[in-house]
Amino acid sequence: MASPLSSTVSEIPVPYSREARASTTALLSDAVHVPFWLDHPLRPEARVALTAATTADLAIVGAGFSGLWTALLAKEADPGLDVVVLEGARVGWAASGRNGGFCSPSITHGFANGLSRFPNEIDTLERLGHENLTGLEQTLIRYSIDAEFEQVGDIAIATETYQVEGLAEYGRVAQGHGVDVRVLDRDQTRQIVDTPLALGGLATTDVALVHPAKLAWGLRDAALALGVRIFEQSPVTGMRDDGAAMVLTTAQGSVRAGRVALATNAFPPLLARIRNYVVPVYDYVVVTEPLPADRFAELGWSGRVGVSDMGNQFHYSRLTADNRILWGGYDAVYHRNNGVGARYDTDPASFARLAEHLIEFFPALEGIRFTHAWGGAIDTCSRYSPFWGKANMGKVAYVAGYTGLGVGASRFGAQVMLDLLFGRDTELTRLDLVRSKPLPFPPEPARSLGINLTRWSLDQADRSGGRRNLWLRSLDRFGLGFDS
Repeated sequence: MASPLSSTVSEIPVPYSREARASTTALLSDAVHVPFWLDHPLRPEARVALTAATTADLAIVGAGFSGLWTALLAKEADPGLDVVVLEGARVGWAASGRNGGFCSPSITHGFANGLSRFPNEIDTLERLGHENLTGLEQTLIRYSIDAEFEQVGDIAIATETYQVEGLAEYGRVAQGHGVDVRVLDRDQTRQIVDTPLALGGLATTDVALVHPAKLAWGLRDAALALGVRIFEQSPVTGMRDDGAAMVLTTAQGSVRAGRVALATNAFPPLLARIRNYVVPVYDYVVVTEPLPADRFAELGWSGRVGVSDMGNQFHYSRLTADNRILWGGYDAVYHRNNGVGARYDTDPASFARLAEHLIEFFPALEGIRFTHAWGGAIDTCSRYSPFWGKANMGKVAYVAGYTGLGVGASRFGAQVMLDLLFGRDTELTRLDLVRSKPLPFPPEPARSLGINLTRWSLDQADRSGGRRNLWLRSLDRFGLGFDS
């Protein structure tokens, strides 16, 4: 049955062009292929690399959000714990410094995903997610971390009629579980974000925006102040169990530790058992030059709210502190054999497509120039939300699979890892979310074939009124997924 909202909506052409105009592509000619967040004068100097053998109580592999939160929470719980963090490049340089900075209270990649997969504990997961976000904000205050935290909320915008038809029912179900969501018609949506593509929307107030790199750097400084040792430019090349402890080796040194936390996310894991659960997909982002006050006023974007749309291949957008527009998403590119590397960080076709789509969304931006364009890998799993596990008789724990919504959830993920490593029986470790695993992805070449067929099918669904073909319906039936 159609939502009452749909009676106010007329059919419009399918939004978002497949290809960019030459005039739009030219607007990217001066863009640097460096994440805007990392291109900052406050970026700290690199830490020294590990050049000797050392020991620790807890060794952490990876200095993104998951690894940094693990270090900080461990030291807060036990100041006497000797904690070492090994980072292959720089603190926060990968997904933690390349994302859009949306800090959601959800630990299940959104309420709908959580409800579909964990219906019996969704209310608990929603509560824990909000407690986690509150804890994150309190940490920023406690350590005076200026991460440009703004709890401005966000709005998901329906750009096609079929997307509007389910809004009222979603709102009713979500509100029944205490979720902060408001269903909007077209006029109400355009009062918040005045895009001609808007047909309706869902608005929340509990999503925050942060400067993700400054968050990572702030967590780094807080951890260092508590005595954590952080080594950069120290990729871990091997991990072995000597019976009493784990030994991590790098090019020039090693760490022997009683416990190891793996926070490598989209990168090749040190544990073979993780490899079939995670695929790295590349997401791309563009950022405009700062908008003058008069031009910004033309957009009708109120309250600095975060923005996304409801396509299968969706976009996300937000304002920076100096009123640039960040616009990302849509393409989600998988490279055969879980390929990752700097050669995939730049994709001119994706950048041009994003720029074209932004101008379609905000026609008043015609002629705006772009200063930054970059890409990076997201650790995607088949259930879209993080999963955990242990190895080597409990001496190793890991978390992965955030699927692009890990800015806030990584703190929760770190706490679960610590509970698992230290053998704590807690509310968190008893969750089905924590005790279960996503379905694994098939090996190559079936993995590439399946993912590319899914991407094509999602594009077709976006261009045919949301109709899901047999392939997508089959994935839905078996609880598999691939998120753009």
